[in-house]
Amino acid sequence: MMALLIIGIALVAITSLMLIIVNLISKKTFTDREKMSPFECGFDPKSSARLPFSLHFFLIAVIFLIFDVEITLLFPLVMCLKYSSLGSYFMVLTIFIVILIAGLFHEWKQGALEWTS
Repeated sequence: MMALLIIGIALVAITSLMLIIVNLISKKTFTDREKMSPFECGFDPKSSARLPFSLHFFLIAVIFLIFDVEITLLFPLVMCLKYSSLGSYFMVLTIFIVILIAGLFHEWKQGALEWTS
């Protein structure tokens, strides 16, 4: 029990020492108005560099990522084919694809896939 306590204290001490050393020798960043402003050939910017981001484009990208991840979940099902019966394999595969298609139709009905609105 005493050995665990000593090891724990040593680990905390080594971690703390490493954090202190890293903070002491790390490169410091200077926040300067010129360095923080967007680069425009040395001139002051004419307009805001922060352009508004299309929320609709973001939603389409998120929907794509969700369906892309779900499609990648189909690949391990191919490897499961040799370990399961054909009936249960097709039942799981059918349920999974039906859920994907139902999600796609739901997004379509909600209007999330319409580019112009």
